[in-house]
Amino acid sequence: MRRLMMLALIGFSLAACAPEEQPPQKETRRVEAVIVKPALVSDTISTTGEISARVQSDLSFRVSGRLVERRVDIGDRVTVGQVLARIDAEEQKADLQVALANLNSAEALETQARQGFDRQQSLFTTGVTTRAALDNSRESLLTTQASVQSAQAQLDAARDALGQTDLKADASGIITARSAEVGQVAQAAQSMFTLAHDGPRDAVINADESALLGRQLESVAEVKLLSGDGTFKATVREVSPTIDTTTGTIRVKLGLEDAPDAPLGSAVTVTARYKPQTVIELPWSAMASDAGRPAVWLIDSKTGAVSLRRVVVAAYSTQRFSVESGVSEGDIVVSNGTKFLSAGDLVSHEGAAQ
Repeated sequence: MRRLMMLALIGFSLAACAPEEQPPQKETRRVEAVIVKPALVSDTISTTGEISARVQSDLSFRVSGRLVERRVDIGDRVTVGQVLARIDAEEQKADLQVALANLNSAEALETQARQGFDRQQSLFTTGVTTRAALDNSRESLLTTQASVQSAQAQLDAARDALGQTDLKADASGIITARSAEVGQVAQAAQSMFTLAHDGPRDAVINADESALLGRQLESVAEVKLLSGDGTFKATVREVSPTIDTTTGTIRVKLGLEDAPDAPLGSAVTVTARYKPQTVIELPWSAMASDAGRPAVWLIDSKTGAVSLRRVVVAAYSTQRFSVESGVSEGDIVVSNGTKFLSAGDLVSHEGAAQ
């Protein structure tokens, strides 16, 4: 019995002296990685638009009246000074006759007043009349002269109003829109026609706001006609400072070079390039998620362990995305093999210096 107890004690002592069992080490996984490095990049934007005249004008009558004649329609080519439409001028003709009669009456009164002044002046020289009578005749002459000037101004206004019953083209070009119909009552300043002036042409596009906010375009772009082989260089001439709230787009006008005969309304493709920016770009395969937010896996250069880091994405592009913050130059990011990674996993990597 004593012998059995001794053997048991020896067994317990040996077990106590045995080394503790070590937990199994995690297997090192092989991944691809990139070293974060800012780079100067310049993307392109391509969208459709149309050719329009650089200068367009809305033509309207300056007086109201019933439209009695319309001489042009949409698509017609017109020359400067050409009559496009007429309104009934009977009222303006009557006003002109009244103004002319008023002028004749004022001139007759002026002639009478001048004769009276000349007579009083002659009598005053010989001492027959008084200074007061001469002054009264001078005042009458000045009053009638002012009346003549007023009547002349009214006559000129009546003649101008009569001339405004003819709507004329203010430049040579093409009629692109009209609202004039014979028989309608045209109000003063109501647009009757839209005239696209001959001369320089623009390519007009409506770019999505996300494509332009915070980014600037190069001054030169390329415009290609969809209906032909014509390709033109264009210069960014105007970028609207406001966003169209109905479409969420920004209007951009590009002046075409050497394309004065480009057909109005032609569909075009515009390809422009953004001004270069220094950004951090990573491949799409490096994108991970941390509680639904964009993140990347970083590799500790000393231990080879990985950790998840949230990032702020500045922009998305084809096969790549730009990072605004979250990583720094020199960080090692897992670019391929992010699936099934856990914080603290050990990795060996390719594509970046060990």
